[in-house]
Amino acid sequence: MQPTQIPYCGPAPMPADLWSSWNFDPLLIAVFAVMAAGALAMSRKSAAEAARSPSGVLAVLVLLIAFVSPICALASALFSARIVHHLLLVAAAAPLLALALPTRFAQLPLSATFLAHTLVMWVWHAPIPYQWALSSVPIYWLMELSLFFSAFAMWQGILAARAGPAFFALLGSIVQMGMLGALLTFATRPLYEAHATTTLPYGLTPLGDQQLAGLMMWVPAALPYLAVALVIAWQLFGRAEPFTSPKTR
Repeated sequence: MQPTQIPYCGPAPMPADLWSSWNFDPLLIAVFAVMAAGALAMSRKSAAEAARSPSGVLAVLVLLIAFVSPICALASALFSARIVHHLLLVAAAAPLLALALPTRFAQLPLSATFLAHTLVMWVWHAPIPYQWALSSVPIYWLMELSLFFSAFAMWQGILAARAGPAFFALLGSIVQMGMLGALLTFATRPLYEAHATTTLPYGLTPLGDQQLAGLMMWVPAALPYLAVALVIAWQLFGRAEPFTSPKTR
């Protein structure tokens, strides 16, 4: 069944119209204002200090790219663009904002926030819930906000945790995204009816678009988590004293 409403970002644009498909929805500005106010209210920093944070500025820039730029409209046409959109939220904007605004989310058990974010990722990328999100603006925002805030809470926990638990949470994130990406990549049929006809103007079959999305989830999505994990691994092992045998001591 095709969506009964136009998706929030608008109908799938044709390639010639893509670069004029910017989103200046006043509701979007209101949502950003609520998100910023909520984060600042829980922040241990002052509003002025948080506003000067380079990572905070970068987080807002990433969110603008995700929701205001033509990526938003392209995500109505291509599932692979939707994956890029979601990765901007969970693997770029969320950790950047977590750096800028340390909040009480950091006090939550890291295992709980990791499991919650994993559940949210898998639920919203299942075909039926995904179809619901493209059929209803409120459900669309439920998808986007739950993805972002669950990732934000997990990154808060990673940044506040000891090196060992943080490393395993990052490794677990890489594994669960890789598994989801593999399922999308090796599926033998298209799973998302919303993109049954919208991919063809871009030279992709629905299955090819889905496989491209899976590869993005499988490989590029892991890079931010892998980079932080390598930093933690260096802190754990890179400065350890080199092994010397008893004979040379």
